[in-house]
Amino acid sequence: MRKFSSQAVVVAFVAAFGLATAGCGQVKMLQARMALKDAHTAYQQQDYRGAIEAYERAIAADATQTEAYFYLGNSYDNLYRPTRRGEAANDALLDKAVENYRTAVEIEQRPELRKLALQYLANAYGADKLNDPAQSEPVVQQLIEMEPTDPVNYFALARIYEDSGEYERAEETLVKAREARPTEPTVYTTLAAFYNRQGNFDGAIEALQARAEREPTNPEAFYTIATYYWEKAYRDFSLSNAEKMKYVQMGIQAIDKSISLNPKYMEALVYKNLLLRVQATIETNPARQQQLLKEAEQLSNQAEDIRKANAGGGRGAAGTTGRS
Repeated sequence: MRKFSSQAVVVAFVAAFGLATAGCGQVKMLQARMALKDAHTAYQQQDYRGAIEAYERAIAADATQTEAYFYLGNSYDNLYRPTRRGEAANDALLDKAVENYRTAVEIEQRPELRKLALQYLANAYGADKLNDPAQSEPVVQQLIEMEPTDPVNYFALARIYEDSGEYERAEETLVKAREARPTEPTVYTTLAAFYNRQGNFDGAIEALQARAEREPTNPEAFYTIATYYWEKAYRDFSLSNAEKMKYVQMGIQAIDKSISLNPKYMEALVYKNLLLRVQATIETNPARQQQLLKEAEQLSNQAEDIRKANAGGGRGAAGTTGRS
């Protein structure tokens, strides 16, 4: 069967319906719509070079087809390869992506598409692409202005500051995220991870405990606290045995709370096993040491039984997550 180009369809349409004398604007608009349809089809098929050609035709025919700018930018973006950074032709693809994302941000009226353009623009300035935090920061700020209660944008901005060595601004931004969404668990876990990276273990624990206070029936909240205590006791070689024991005991207290809320919480059982093994290395009484190792082994076996039940679709499946 013979295939016709979009241009041919337009001409046939005009002739058939007596639009040959219509204004040039109407013809251009119809050409733009047909080109946009072709472009979307190519885009969906991941034929990004074909999509680029069609989106550019759509824009040339009618510059008010605002969505074309975002998808044109994203088509260029999809052709870009970070592993070939420094190659002129490859870098030009990202420059084109940024140019069209910026145009979409400037002229797009639909909030969702404008938000998408901002997100991809910020990503283009990210570490694995242009690596330009100075350009990325104002873009993420715009996203925060659009959705001031979305913590994800605060997290992105804080990471920009942290990667730039502006740790105070990073902390301030994460605190703002917590203030914007105090009931969102990730604002506490993200703040805790930041403090931990900065060597502020007490700050990390404080953030996690604040989260647990808001979710007193969520075993995952207490499990997370225990993982931090285990990490500290196991990996910080600067600690004295007394300090290690203190962290182990606090970790066991948190993990026992988690297990009490969900006895089939496999990961919690695994971490209690790990905490007991650290305690055994500190213990000076051989009999007590063997008792701790025996209890740890029992917990490990119990966790393995739950894992097998989960893999087989058994009733223990609920134990794979924190919530029972």
